[in-house]
Amino acid sequence: METTELRHAECISTLRPIRDALDVLNGKWKLPIIVALTFGEKRFGEISKEVHGITDRMLAKELRDMEVNGLVKRKVYDTYPVKVTYMLTPHSETLNGVIESLRSWGELHRKKILSGDV
Repeated sequence: METTELRHAECISTLRPIRDALDVLNGKWKLPIIVALTFGEKRFGEISKEVHGITDRMLAKELRDMEVNGLVKRKVYDTYPVKVTYMLTPHSETLNGVIESLRSWGELHRKKILSGDV
């Protein structure tokens, strides 16, 4: 293989998993929902209050997507009225390092922007 072909193959093999991750975590709501659930199992209304600005319709859609992708588990209690809670799965905990890195970078970026040192 030529050097250009090797670089192209390496680029593709690097981009593919990044695209896969971005497809699962797309939008502005999934990571805040994950952060909210990091502090424990919550009901729909509790998540809605903690994730400021999200509509109930969008929250329901995002929770369904996250459940399909194995990031969130929905638990229905056999009570009257029915109680439904959401919790993170062990698979979602593999995102802890990513979320911490994003938090650190966000703090650094905010300081840089606010200082005018762009």
